[in-house]
Amino acid sequence: MSLYIYNSFSHHFKKLTAAVLLPLLMFMGTTSSALEPPGSAETGHQPRHSPTTAGPLAAHPALQDYLAYAALHNPGLQASFNRWKAALEKVPQVKALPDPKITYTAFIREVETRVGPQEQKFGLSQSFPWFGTLRLRGDVAMEDANAAYQRFQSRKLQLFYEVKNAYYEYYYLHRSIGITTDNLELLKYLESVAQAKVRAGAPLSSVIRAQVELGKLEDHRHALTDLRGPIAAKLNAALNRPYDAFLPWPEQAPFHNVKLREEDLFARLRENNPELKSLDFAIAGNEKAVELARKDSYPDFTLGFNYIDTAEALNLSTPNSGKDPVTAIIAVNVPIWRGKYKAAVQEAQQLREAAVNMRKDRRNLLDVELRLALYQFRDSQRKIDLFRDTLTPEAEQSLNITEETYRAGNVDFLSLIDAQRLLLEFQLASERALVNREQSLAKIEMLTGRKIAHSR
Repeated sequence: MSLYIYNSFSHHFKKLTAAVLLPLLMFMGTTSSALEPPGSAETGHQPRHSPTTAGPLAAHPALQDYLAYAALHNPGLQASFNRWKAALEKVPQVKALPDPKITYTAFIREVETRVGPQEQKFGLSQSFPWFGTLRLRGDVAMEDANAAYQRFQSRKLQLFYEVKNAYYEYYYLHRSIGITTDNLELLKYLESVAQAKVRAGAPLSSVIRAQVELGKLEDHRHALTDLRGPIAAKLNAALNRPYDAFLPWPEQAPFHNVKLREEDLFARLRENNPELKSLDFAIAGNEKAVELARKDSYPDFTLGFNYIDTAEALNLSTPNSGKDPVTAIIAVNVPIWRGKYKAAVQEAQQLREAAVNMRKDRRNLLDVELRLALYQFRDSQRKIDLFRDTLTPEAEQSLNITEETYRAGNVDFLSLIDAQRLLLEFQLASERALVNREQSLAKIEMLTGRKIAHSR
C-alpha cells in the first residue's frame, strides 16, 4: 500500500508541478523578490571594501601610517564592521513573505464520488501578514542596521584615539629617554668640574654627591628604557600586531596649534557624535516597533487551493467521469488573546522610553567628557607657554650662572645639582605638556566626530 501511495504521489506531483505549481511558485518568488529591500544601498554608507586587507607597515611609519594600518587590521573594528553587515542582511529576511506550504493527502480508503473515486489530494497555500506589517518589519531592521553602522563609526573613532594616544605616549617616552641621557652627560660634566675643585683642595663630598645623582639618573633612564616594551605593546595591540613586534622610535610627531570654541564643539558633539546617532536610530526603530506590535494584533490571511486527483468512474458514460476538482482556500487567524498583544505593545513602548532615556544619559556623560577634555587641552596649552617659553630657558640660564658661581667658590655643589634637577624637570614637563595637548585634542575629535582644522 505504501509503495503504491509513493509511486502514485510521484507521478501526479510531477504532472501537477509542471502544469500548476511551478508557474505559481515562480510568481511567488517574483513577488517576494519585489518585496526585498535593495540592501545596503538604503543606508547610504556602504564602504568600498571590508577593513581586512592592507600592506605591511612602513619602515619608518608616521602617525597617518599607523592610523591607516589600524583601520585595516584592527579585529575590534572588523567585528563592528561584520555586525553592521549582518544587520543589513536582516532586512530582506524580515520583509519576505513566509514560505508557501505544499500539502499532500493520500486517501487510504478512496472516497467514491459520482465522477469517480478520489485517490489523493495536493494543496498549495501562502500566508500574508496584515497590510503594512512587512514594511514595518523592514523599517525596524533598517533602523537597527543604521544604528549598527553608527556603532561601527564610533568604534573607528575610538580606535583612532587609542592609536594617537599610544603614539604620542611612545613619542614622549623617546623624548624622555633623550632628555635624561642629555642630563646624564651634563651631570658627568658637572662631576668633572667637582673633581677639578677637589684636586684644587675642595672637599670630596661634592664628587660623592655628583656620583649619587648620576646613579639615580642612570636608574631612571633604565626604568624609562624598560617602559618601551609595554607602551609599544599597547600600540601593537591597536594595530593587531604581535605585542613584541618592533616599532621604531617616532623621531618627529605632528603638533598643532588650534583655536577651540566651546559652543561650536558642543554643537558638533550633539550633531556628529556617532554614539548619539546610533541611539537616535535605536529610538526610531523602537517607535516603528511599537507600531509593529499593534499590527501583530491584526489577523493574517492565508490563500491557496487544493487539487484532488480523481480516477475514472465505474460507469465510463457518467458525465465528467474522472474530472479532477480544484478547490480554493481562504483562511484567517483569529487573534483573540488580547492580553498577549497588549503586553507586546507595552513592551515595545517601554523599550522606546528606555532608548530615549539612555540617549539623554549618554549625552550628559559625553558633555562631561568633552568639558574635561577641553580643560585638559587648555591646561596643557598653559603649561606649554609656561615651561617651554618661560621656565625652561630661565632654568638653562640659572644653571649656567650657578656653574660659574660654583667655579668661583661662592655656592656649594648642592646648588649646582638643584639647578640641574630643575632644568631636567622643566624639560620633561614641557614635553609632557606638548603630548598632553595632542592627546586631549585627539579625545575632542573622537567626541565631536570630526577632525579639527589645524593651523601651522
